[in-house]
Parts: sequence; C-alpha cells; structure tokens
Amino acid sequence: MSPGNTRVAEAVRDEACPVTEVLDRVAGKWSIGILIAAAHGPVRFTELERAISGISRRMLTLNLRRLERDGLLVRTVHPTVPPKVEYSLTPMARELHASLTGLVDWAERHRAAVAEARAAYDAAAEQRP
Repeated sequence: MSPGNTRVAEAVRDEACPVTEVLDRVAGKWSIGILIAAAHGPVRFTELERAISGISRRMLTLNLRRLERDGLLVRTVHPTVPPKVEYSLTPMARELHASLTGLVDWAERHRAAVAEARAAYDAAAEQRP
C-alpha cells in the first residue's frame, strides 16, 4: 500500500473505532434487552432480572453499570429501608429506543426466514465436496 493510502486507511480506522465501540456496547448481548425493558419507566433490578431471560445477577449488574457509565441509564437510589434502586432511560437512550424497537421488530418478523436460510445453507454445505 502506498504511504497515501496508509494514511487514509488509518484515518478511517481512527474515526470508525469510537463508532464501533459505541455500537458494540449498545448492541451487546444483554444491552438491548435492558434498554427495552427500562423503556416503560423506572424499573427495579429484580424487574429487569425477571424481564431478561437467561441473564445472571452478575451480568445484569455489569451491564447496568456499563450503560449508566455510557450515559444511557440513570440509577436512582431512594433513601428507604431497604434502599430502593430504580433505573430509567436518559433522553439519549430514549432516542436509541426507537431504533432498537425497529430492530427487534425486524428480527421477530424475519426469525423464521433466517432459520430457513440457515438450514438450506447447511444442507447445501453438506452436499459440497
């Protein structure tokens, strides 16, 4: 690659890295479920735990902290005994919610078609020499 092309490739990579990082975080295995579950108003930890099938308490805690750090969730501690903790979406996350809802709707509509395509691909792959 010529020196000019290397600089262009490096510039594109440097610009893409922050975007990739944000997309990786938001599109993580559990992040979408957490953001969708929290979209209906303040939600408590146990409500999130019940709403997100298969998530462990540890993984939920880590993802909640990460989403809070990224500015997508607000954690509110109410001074009661025991303390009541609620999570709610920030305005930035509410904007993201519309896109996530569209993505989830698309996935639900096309889940069967994707499964069929995978089965057809796997069957054809078995036939290849």
